[in-house]
Amino acid sequence: MFPGAIADREVADYVLLGAPLDISTSFQPGTRFGPNRIRRFAESFDDYDRRTDQFFTDLRVHDAGDVRAWDDAPEYVEWLAGSVRDAVWDDAVPVVIGGEHTVTAAGVTGVEPDVFVCLDAHLDLRREYDGNEWSHATVTRRVLDELGVDEVVILGARTGSPDEWERAEADDVTVVEPEAVPDWEPDFGDESVYLSVDIDAADPAFAPGTGTKEPFGLASREMRDVVRAVAPHADGFDVVEVNDRDDGQAASLAAKLLREFVFSHAAGRP
Repeated sequence: MFPGAIADREVADYVLLGAPLDISTSFQPGTRFGPNRIRRFAESFDDYDRRTDQFFTDLRVHDAGDVRAWDDAPEYVEWLAGSVRDAVWDDAVPVVIGGEHTVTAAGVTGVEPDVFVCLDAHLDLRREYDGNEWSHATVTRRVLDELGVDEVVILGARTGSPDEWERAEADDVTVVEPEAVPDWEPDFGDESVYLSVDIDAADPAFAPGTGTKEPFGLASREMRDVVRAVAPHADGFDVVEVNDRDDGQAASLAAKLLREFVFSHAAGRP
């Protein structure tokens, strides 16, 4: 159980779902260990958040455990989307803990947002990678082309193929390069938002435990500030691509960003 996620499912305002999918990681696998590793490295955090004057245990967070993964990505995403949708129907905010970035498709399917905001080192706008249309490198393209999202904002991207950069020039995509992220401010109006955090948006110096490291990335505080700014507008959240190939830096950052999302979302509610 994620520390402090002690609420009963029936009264929960936030429902955590572990999604340990690990079938298309293209360099270093291990995302199957991500959900429980994130839970483990959250154990040292204090319950109290001074900035928002809230206790995590008071915010009615429920950890529903892991949705067991298998080796058929489309079937698994459909099944996981059902669990996300159940949380939405119960007026709770789904919080998905990955797992490879493919699982984000389930979160977006269940939430049905207008805008998809993603912290990511990669554009993930490929149609396929190594012949696999369900690779983790295709998730943002799937969100755009198949899941009914009107707009995508990718923060921290610093690499991609020529075709991906060409797709990113369209009106429905905004790419904010790492150097510009500190000055970026959300402007969503009344649109619904889904926020996804690929931990590789961070520079590998901060989060080496991820599958496809990409130097010259974001600092931890820059990611924190984005999560704080977007959370009050968001109807769903995930943090993905954490593996077990470091001493807990990536998992600790992911766990802290998850808590920042919950604190900021709760503080921003009317």
